[in-house]
Amino acid sequence: MSLSVKVIRDGLLEKRSSGLLQLWKKKRCVLTEEGLRLHSCKGGGVGDPPSPVWSSKAKELRFELMETVDCVEYKRGLVYFTVVMATGKEIDFRCPQDGTLWNAEVALGLMRFKNLRALQTSRNRHLYSAHLGSTGEDEEL
Repeated sequence: MSLSVKVIRDGLLEKRSSGLLQLWKKKRCVLTEEGLRLHSCKGGGVGDPPSPVWSSKAKELRFELMETVDCVEYKRGLVYFTVVMATGKEIDFRCPQDGTLWNAEVALGLMRFKNLRALQTSRNRHLYSAHLGSTGEDEEL
């Protein structure tokens, strides 16, 4: 993701690991116009100070590679949702139910991105067909 991208939301989410135990791990998530950036938390274990240190290395889930945001479930004050990638890979998240919900923010960001992409494709197609349709016969010499 580029550095000059507008940040829509920044905060904590929990992501289910893809390992055998499928543990929930806290991630600092930055939602931008291009996608979702996930930063791992270094430390944060039992007895560690309350201020976690975030890794500079981030995993990027770009909107252009996302298919949908779905499987929303509400349990015990938490919202569970799934980001489905174009490859079919499913990534599970959960967040507190109070306040603005991450699943809605990510889904709206994805919808905005897809709408903008469709608009750009339509404009390009229109410009291309208008260019091909011009034979130059209407122009005066």
